[in-house]
Amino acid sequence: MKTSYKYLLLAAAFSLAACQQESDDSKVSKEGVKQEQTVDKGSDNNAKKEVDAKKVDTKRVDEHSYGNLDEVKLTHLDLELNVNFEAKSLEGFVDISFDRLKDGVSTLVLDTRDIDIQKAQYMTEAGWVDTEFDLADKDPVLGSKLTVELDDSTTKARVYYRTQPQASGLQWLTPEQTAGKKHPFVYSQAQAIHARSFIPIQDSPAVRVTYNANLKTPKDLLAVMSAFNEPDTELDGDYHFEMPQAIPPYLIALGVGNLEFKAMSDRTGVYAEPGLLDASVAEFNDTEEMVRVTEEMFGPYRWGRYDLLILPPSFPFGGMENPRLSFITPTVIAGDKSLVNLIAHELAHSWSGNLVTNATWRDFWLNEGFTSYVENRIMEELYGKKRATMERALDVQGLRQEVEALPKGDTVLNVNLDGRDPDDAFSGVPYTKGQMFLSYLENKFGREVFDEFLVEYFNNHAFQSLTTEEFKKYLNENLLEKHPGVVSMDEINVWIHEPMLPEMMPNPTSDAFTTIDSKTKAWLGGETQLSEMGSADWTVHEWLHFINNLPEDLNLEQMKQLDQAFSLTDSTNNEIAHAWLMLAVKTNYDVVMPRLETYLVSIGRRKLIVPLYRELMATDEGAKFAKRVYKIARPGYHPLAQGTIDEIVGH
Repeated sequence: MKTSYKYLLLAAAFSLAACQQESDDSKVSKEGVKQEQTVDKGSDNNAKKEVDAKKVDTKRVDEHSYGNLDEVKLTHLDLELNVNFEAKSLEGFVDISFDRLKDGVSTLVLDTRDIDIQKAQYMTEAGWVDTEFDLADKDPVLGSKLTVELDDSTTKARVYYRTQPQASGLQWLTPEQTAGKKHPFVYSQAQAIHARSFIPIQDSPAVRVTYNANLKTPKDLLAVMSAFNEPDTELDGDYHFEMPQAIPPYLIALGVGNLEFKAMSDRTGVYAEPGLLDASVAEFNDTEEMVRVTEEMFGPYRWGRYDLLILPPSFPFGGMENPRLSFITPTVIAGDKSLVNLIAHELAHSWSGNLVTNATWRDFWLNEGFTSYVENRIMEELYGKKRATMERALDVQGLRQEVEALPKGDTVLNVNLDGRDPDDAFSGVPYTKGQMFLSYLENKFGREVFDEFLVEYFNNHAFQSLTTEEFKKYLNENLLEKHPGVVSMDEINVWIHEPMLPEMMPNPTSDAFTTIDSKTKAWLGGETQLSEMGSADWTVHEWLHFINNLPEDLNLEQMKQLDQAFSLTDSTNNEIAHAWLMLAVKTNYDVVMPRLETYLVSIGRRKLIVPLYRELMATDEGAKFAKRVYKIARPGYHPLAQGTIDEIVGH
């Protein structure tokens, strides 16, 4: 989840609610695809053996789960669900296989939120037996504790249930809310603790399960999941999925809609609505190269296929790293591959986050900090050091702004969540501060030594979840002690446990940005014209740096000059448009208001819309505009976006 989300713009850094980072490219014949499927399934069998050989320790306290993790270890799920668009509900049952960690365990304790529980059973030698269950009152953060009574020996339980339309982990879209406007669409978003809204489960990242699923849908729609997807599957409304690698619950994902598939290589491809498919393939056809260079740096890709699902614009994040099938916002289809760092980020999760997972949400930086570091290494390897440096510089610039606005406690990597919803604590800190921590270690030990450490780290913890303390112990034994006198544990503790940003933090700088700053200063001082800026060859990163570093007290004439020179109000790049619209709201450049309304109604990505609503609410006139537009836009937003913006506009 994350975002993963990466590349929060400087303007967005002032919005705490929008701090969750984004998280945020070749055709093959059908014969080639079928050959790949055979290889993939063989890979699955090997992965299964690897998973079975590991005993993942779930004996940890997770303040965000009711589950009795110290007594029962979940191992596998079998899902049988009907996708009911009319009722906006998933209906069916889940079989839960588990190991007993203690003798005499008489209950299975699960997490739920807004799920109707109809019946519970457990397996005996004679078959399924009905059993008692208790569904507690709903806690606003954790949902409702579900306790299922067991006998002394069973290792399998079944829960019949129905999700409610308001399930926080599902968004049901009408045909009008999709790109094609003809068919409904539903997709899930389980990170951080939303899997419990569509599966009764121990909803903790410390838990890892394999799963099989059968989904029944309308016959004209295609279902996909974070599992093995048959690229040429028959459109028949009855779909079977297998996920042989053990993953945490927040990575269980599904999508159902008018989807078509197009291959980019033997192991990569795109699922999208027909109208978006060709543009998506053209934008992301470097994906196979991304996989290849990451394997060269950090070891084998262990998940079989790597496909992308392009979601409707309402998707609240840039991307979500659901294994084998990353969920991607269409807002990064820019036509020039300028925003494909998002794909690099979601792919990087295949090593950090999905393969090696944070055991609790306090340890989230182990997921996103490592992923942001690997992402930037992918971008450097594939697109060059200049681009990678610009992206790091933008992130660090934004982080320095952001930490000044965050509560001091939220600037700690190993953050104390104090019972809060993990969504409320998301910020750029675990992403960029975590990334800079790893960059610091790389700088101190050298890239060759640090890369060797990372490869061993991924291999030694593959398909496991671990805490910050476990990571520190491993780091000390396998890096610090092997290279004494380079970095002390005291310095490590400053990075991980102290608030704000350490003085030792790297501060990446870009020569391109320095040149832009010089030319901007000259224009503001009346020494040059905008036509002399040399912007014809600017990358999106240079445009973002330029706009985000313009003073907020520009007069209307200066804003008009910028707009006429660069057509910024009409920009089709969603990141550049966001930066310009933010500046326009702050300077009261009302020429942008029709474009701003279209932007807010057509996009649901929180990174792009939440800062705009927050800035609009700073003035009476802006608040009036925000409330009117939100009334139009809200039905098309994901529940996570609705919850955030409801508070901002007082809905």
